[in-house]
Amino acid sequence: MCGRFTTVATAALFAEAFPGVTFPPDFTARYNVAPTQPIPVLTNENPQEVQFFRWGLIPSWAKDPSIGARLINARAETLATKPAFRAAFRRRRCLILADGFYEWGTPPGERARRPFFVRLASGRPFAFAGLWEGWRPPEGEPIHSCAIVTTAANSMLAPIHDRMPVILPPPARPLWLDPGVEDPATLKPLLVPFAHEALQVTAVGKAVNNARHDAADCIQPSLLD
Repeated sequence: MCGRFTTVATAALFAEAFPGVTFPPDFTARYNVAPTQPIPVLTNENPQEVQFFRWGLIPSWAKDPSIGARLINARAETLATKPAFRAAFRRRRCLILADGFYEWGTPPGERARRPFFVRLASGRPFAFAGLWEGWRPPEGEPIHSCAIVTTAANSMLAPIHDRMPVILPPPARPLWLDPGVEDPATLKPLLVPFAHEALQVTAVGKAVNNARHDAADCIQPSLLD
């Protein structure tokens, strides 16, 4: 799964990685982005402007928004059939902007679970495959929310965890965001593990365990105990 991620690169680096996209002036560094918080997305309806949606997808048929806390991830294998995600998979896809993510696991030979920070070896920002929804409460403004699509872990991450978020390389992004594409068979080939040789995995300290802690020490390397 993917339960935390980062957007620590400068707005200029994000703009370089996503040419033609308008970034808000308050796009600031985040070292510990957590579920239910606003996260940066590019939707298939507005792919040139960064918007902030709540992390944790609230289906349009939900009775209340609390379900979103349980729907932060969407398994690639069941997107086309699971009621919470199947409509969004066909019609409401997005890119979720990031430059790293955390995973908790027990490395071989160790006893305790610990956090690891995963990023591109290049250090560049990237995009998760995401789904989004708009939910209307009985009163008040609509809530826009999203989930990160996950797939089987690649060979680098498998010893830590059996799942990883889907990272879409730049050539795959236009198809994922194409509003004219609704066929799951066309989209599913995009939802594969990212190349292990392009990633860097680093053990980090326990600061990231606290979802309220958002500071640079979250990504500092830590020796295995």
